Amino acid sequence: MTDSTPLRVDLLTREYPPEVYGGAGVHVEYLARELRRLAAVRVHCFGAPRTEPGVQAYAEPAALASANAALRTMGVDLEMAAGCAGTDVVHSHTWYANLAGHTAKLLHGVPHVATAHSLEPLRPWKAEQLGGGYALSSWCERTAYESADAIVAVSAGMRRDVLAAYPSVDPDRVHVIYNGIDTAQYAPDRGTAVLARLGIDPARPSVVYVGRITRQKGLPHLLRAARDLPAETQLVLLAGAPDTPEIAAEVAGLVTELRGRRSGVVWVAEMLPKTEVIQVLTHATIFVCPSVYEPMGIVNLEAMACETAVVATATGGIPEVVADGETGLLVPIEQSPDGTGRPVDPARFEADLAARLNELLADPERAATLGRAGRQRAVEHFSWDAIARQTLDLYRSLSR
Repeated sequence: MTDSTPLRVDLLTREYPPEVYGGAGVHVEYLARELRRLAAVRVHCFGAPRTEPGVQAYAEPAALASANAALRTMGVDLEMAAGCAGTDVVHSHTWYANLAGHTAKLLHGVPHVATAHSLEPLRPWKAEQLGGGYALSSWCERTAYESADAIVAVSAGMRRDVLAAYPSVDPDRVHVIYNGIDTAQYAPDRGTAVLARLGIDPARPSVVYVGRITRQKGLPHLLRAARDLPAETQLVLLAGAPDTPEIAAEVAGLVTELRGRRSGVVWVAEMLPKTEVIQVLTHATIFVCPSVYEPMGIVNLEAMACETAVVATATGGIPEVVADGETGLLVPIEQSPDGTGRPVDPARFEADLAARLNELLADPERAATLGRAGRQRAVEHFSWDAIARQTLDLYRSLSR
């Protein structure tokens, strides 16, 4: 195949607009948009029917309605694989779609690319969420990765994790292509209407968290660290979609306790439109990412693009995004070797997190300077156009 030959690419994903709840869904949304300028793209996703041309959604098989969630996912994957007939390459995202990519590779005789947004071996707490389904999700991922023609790691840190988790994978098959950010869409919004509706006071400093309520995101650590923030500081949590009732109850209890100590704790549990999130990020003094496991953390890029300083855990791919002392501050963490990412000394991690936040809260001019540098870094190094072209080059190298 020559570079001038049109290429058909089928992207396989659980999440796709309007049903997006995490970074992988954001990634696929923008990757599909940019790849359409370069190739013939079809998207296969989970959920309700989509009206967007070239997008096919698949409902869970009715016969599996009472089955384990992971088994229902595998049922969707088999239908997805059948729908890929005629493609030149399949590209799966997350374990939810990895089996679809692997099956399509075998069924249609085409290359399979898998993007590593996270790794099941590094999320053992999911056994709490999925029960026996965690063994199935782990099997889907391992089978797909060990057979994939190429694996895209969204950071160098993720590449290291892939090779450590799956030592039989040839290192030459693992390629680093970063997540990207649309800096035209994610840009400062100085309006205040959203803040007023949510009860956020633009005259007070604020620390903002955006993310799901899951063990890897470290929200309980942030809530404990927030006990030591200055009284005038608001803590804004755009946090929903809890993985389990247990972590939902833990977070709710910590929020209630914190509200008993201080004012300005704002918790928004529903998913907000991007435009509203952008306004909240723009007005934040600091965006905080307390994750204990984060392959890259696209939300850090979103905050940086809104000219907001970032305080984030020095784990996974985050140090490749957040330049310590230039666009934000990194929080050191010594992590358990058991694969959970848990801090060996949670109290120390929480104290260090509070210290980094307080350092910038005490110097808002420095925070603003870091925020401006963050947007410049996002614009210069993480454009979706460049990422799509790197991805297409990888497809073509496999299709020749």
